[in-house]
Amino acid sequence: MRRTVQQSLITSTVFALATTLPFSVAHAVTDPTPDSQHVPLPDQFTTLKTGSRGIEVHNAKKRLRDLGFPPGNLSPTYDSALRMTVWAFQKANGLKPVDRIDPPTWQALLHPRRIRPLVTYGERERTEIDLRRQLLIAWRGGKPVLVTHISTGARRSYCEKGHCGFASTPVGDYRVGVRVSGWSTGILGAMFYPVYFNGGIAIHGSTLVPRYPASHGCVRVPLHNALNLYRFLQPGTPVYVRRSEAPAERRPKARGERHSRIPKARPPEAPHRSYRYSSRPGRPTGDHGRGRR
Repeated sequence: MRRTVQQSLITSTVFALATTLPFSVAHAVTDPTPDSQHVPLPDQFTTLKTGSRGIEVHNAKKRLRDLGFPPGNLSPTYDSALRMTVWAFQKANGLKPVDRIDPPTWQALLHPRRIRPLVTYGERERTEIDLRRQLLIAWRGGKPVLVTHISTGARRSYCEKGHCGFASTPVGDYRVGVRVSGWSTGILGAMFYPVYFNGGIAIHGSTLVPRYPASHGCVRVPLHNALNLYRFLQPGTPVYVRRSEAPAERRPKARGERHSRIPKARPPEAPHRSYRYSSRPGRPTGDHGRGRR
């Protein structure tokens, strides 16, 4: 009961955050506007950290949002959503992820790096998962429009709840398959808006997204980004999983071929003959295949 109430509160909060962002159901993400003149940044950089409050926090959130790093709400409080958003921004700009906006981070906010694709042959609307930097990048029209911190497979053996395996997020080219609205509970735990792209491996919101790979194989994302990614990741959307940037990677293509040949996503494997999905936010029930979490 207590868990259900907590998840209901989380769901309500996430929907509230979604309404404050420049997203819509039809267009999950918008093009970032990297012009720093739109958001006033301080002349003298003040280090901000969890618990900090004020106009500088608000402006930092707006700047991150405009650059394609959604921070959740735009309140003047340095909260956990902003903390994970700052991690993503720091990693994308070659900085060590830390729990604060320090002078190097302010400098990067003024002069951000251009985000390079993991694959040079990717479709113009796609999602890339960078295992080395623990980043997810959503692309639309050939431009990065949403970047978020993630936590992928821990690359270790595990035995939990009677289920054993090796926690890994395999490199490869995939497509979005089954999508589940709201909370769902798999064999290894609860997932928020899971989107499957490789058997039982999904991109989903989680209450635990540390700075290191910690999942059983799924791609965990912060809760405040789960709904918008769910809207963006329509069935058939390409998902590319790589270990690092590959600007020189060449696409093996046949004459006249326009798009890479990515295999269709397989549905999640189930330990039973039927799936039981939870479509009501805040009310996870049953199991849905071998969701790894």
